[in-house]
Amino acid sequence: MRKEERQRQLFFRMMTAGLVIAAVVMIIVTIVTVKRHKEEETAEEQEITVEKYIDQQPELDVELLTINEYSRPAMALEQVNGIVIHYTANPGTTAIQNRSYFENLAETHETKASSHFVIGLEGEIVQCIPCNEIAYASNDRNFDTISIECCIEDETGKFNGNTYNSLIKLTTWLMGRYDLSSEDVIRHYDVTGKNCPKYYVEHEEAWDTFKDDLLNYIEENGIEKEE
Repeated sequence: MRKEERQRQLFFRMMTAGLVIAAVVMIIVTIVTVKRHKEEETAEEQEITVEKYIDQQPELDVELLTINEYSRPAMALEQVNGIVIHYTANPGTTAIQNRSYFENLAETHETKASSHFVIGLEGEIVQCIPCNEIAYASNDRNFDTISIECCIEDETGKFNGNTYNSLIKLTTWLMGRYDLSSEDVIRHYDVTGKNCPKYYVEHEEAWDTFKDDLLNYIEENGIEKEE
């Protein structure tokens, strides 16, 4: 009887251990399955969001700078982690004039400067640098940001309505293209402390309004974006 009792006890212990192992395995499988489904849903949502943003690409006048060490070094921009807003600091000039200034640096060697985009007083958007290359615009953030220069009418540095509206469209498109939030949109000032863009450094409330307008534009165009 003792032998049979020991066999029964051994059997029950083996059964209990087997059930515990099976339960643990089921829990692990469930966790992995749920995680995979969430990742797939997230990837699908991001893909849809990005596609919607890309569909909203604003009209661009692509006038790429010639490759040179002073304004277009043709160095790879391997990852975009932010968008930096600038102002031209030369009132009354056009987007093309500012683009020409960048181009002429190859001859004048005056400084190293450029921007991916320049937005003019009529709302025109001139692209100077491909988005997969760095621009000489944002100092230590040149290697992971897209730069946008905005033309101004006067010394206040405030963007007029045409410039502002195009900035909203361009910025939100870039946010979608690179899966960025409004917190990833910064001023040159936030990188170096430079008074650029002047109006939005001197008027913090205007900068806050701009950030709100980005989100409002996204919402009004039926695009959901998590912050």
